[in-house]
Amino acid sequence: MFNASRKLYIDEDGVKKPAIALLKWKIKNKQMKKLILAIALCLTSLVVLESCSPKTTTGAPAVRRGNVTGNWTLNNITFEGIPDVAVRSFLGETSYKCFVGSSWRLTNSGNGSYALPASSSCGAKTQNIFWSVSTADETFQFKKIYEGEKAKNVTEGYRLVLTSANDNTMTVKSPIEYSGKTAYVVMNFVKAIN
Repeated sequence: MFNASRKLYIDEDGVKKPAIALLKWKIKNKQMKKLILAIALCLTSLVVLESCSPKTTTGAPAVRRGNVTGNWTLNNITFEGIPDVAVRSFLGETSYKCFVGSSWRLTNSGNGSYALPASSSCGAKTQNIFWSVSTADETFQFKKIYEGEKAKNVTEGYRLVLTSANDNTMTVKSPIEYSGKTAYVVMNFVKAIN
């Protein structure tokens, strides 16, 4: 039988100590290694979880697709960094004014449409679209779908900045170049009453 209390060892200072002290030091050392390993694992897990969490650039909650789904009315259009007279055509129509008062139907499937009202400068029109929301870059995208076309075959569309969307209002900005800078046509929507 081994009796550690009677054995001696010499430490780095040349002092004789009982072997039991060495045994206790080794046990403490193993416990410290386990503790350090556990702390390192916890910190690594936190880093991984933080890197996988959704990010927002404004500090506000990210806009979700569910916030955009529904029926909307575009009640007004404003401008940031550009005078309204500088905007000649807009989203493939002859004037941005064609969109004021338009109705947008955005279903959860991505299919949708917008209906432009008749006015003195624009004729009434309904356009089928396929839309999506990217929470990663906070954009609202849509492409026009004409009779006989499939959304997957349409390669051109519009990418707009989705600045906010909640149960009652939605704001979407269309970036355009003006005088060497990015300006915006701002579309302000309200939820349509069914």
